[in-house]
Amino acid sequence: MNATLPQLSQPFLQYTGNETDIIFNKGIDLPGFAAYPLLESPSGAELLAAYYDGLVATAREVGAGVILDTLTWTANADRSAGIGYGGARLDAVNRSCVAFAAEAQARAGAVPTVVSGMVGPRADGYAPERLMSAEQAEAYHGRQIRTLAEAGAEMINAFTIGYAEEAIGIVRVARAVGLPVAISFTVETDGRLPTGGTLREAVETVDRASDGAPAYYLVNCAHPEHAEGAWRDEAWMARVKGFVANASRCSHAELDNATELDDGDPEELGGQLAALARRFAHFTVFGGCCGTDLRHIAAIARQLPIAA
Repeated sequence: MNATLPQLSQPFLQYTGNETDIIFNKGIDLPGFAAYPLLESPSGAELLAAYYDGLVATAREVGAGVILDTLTWTANADRSAGIGYGGARLDAVNRSCVAFAAEAQARAGAVPTVVSGMVGPRADGYAPERLMSAEQAEAYHGRQIRTLAEAGAEMINAFTIGYAEEAIGIVRVARAVGLPVAISFTVETDGRLPTGGTLREAVETVDRASDGAPAYYLVNCAHPEHAEGAWRDEAWMARVKGFVANASRCSHAELDNATELDDGDPEELGGQLAALARRFAHFTVFGGCCGTDLRHIAAIARQLPIAA
């Protein structure tokens, strides 16, 4: 199942930070930090399509592939209820987001692409207070993942996960529906997960509980200088395939309270990820998270050691 994922063997770009760009740079409010309601208007859909198409254009330029994540990071029951989405309406949102990503895939032509069903944490990924058991996480995330799978997602990406048990539940559902799954943990400024554990502990815990079911692991929503504390030149790091970075050096708490966007330095960020690619030759997935926009993606892509 995992062998079918092209990003396991060649460089792929991934962009998960468009919410901050939409809010701070485009001046559009996103209640609940949800981008998917924009699909309900022609202008909103046009804006969101431009992110996919811009990502694909950069990948075409450098000879990389693209992971086309659905706009469903917050499209789970708890996080959508506050903005009026639930039940059948929420299921419909998840399905329409897969169809929207598939349209971008059709436009991509020869650029290698994967339509990824994006899953986020049940609560605040920066400060997970309502910790679930693996069984509770499996039950909670089951409906969304099954809906994404039925709609045609080619894999599941779980992003900004703060502890192993939630990841285990997500992996179990993905395996049950027959989809490859990637787990992306987030880390604090000290390189540790929000719940205090190390990346190694999280990866090894999930692998033990699932017989190594995840296709691979990532780190996201951290600046390269913060994630540096997570990396190790050890055997378990072979399970980690990439990094989707924040532009800002701010902590998660500072980002939560920010009133202005810290977009860092795109060229510096690109150089930092390129250095990581040279350090870990098995890393194949790189991209931008909070504070990044398509400038950052281009700066990252153009500095990666990719032979176009």
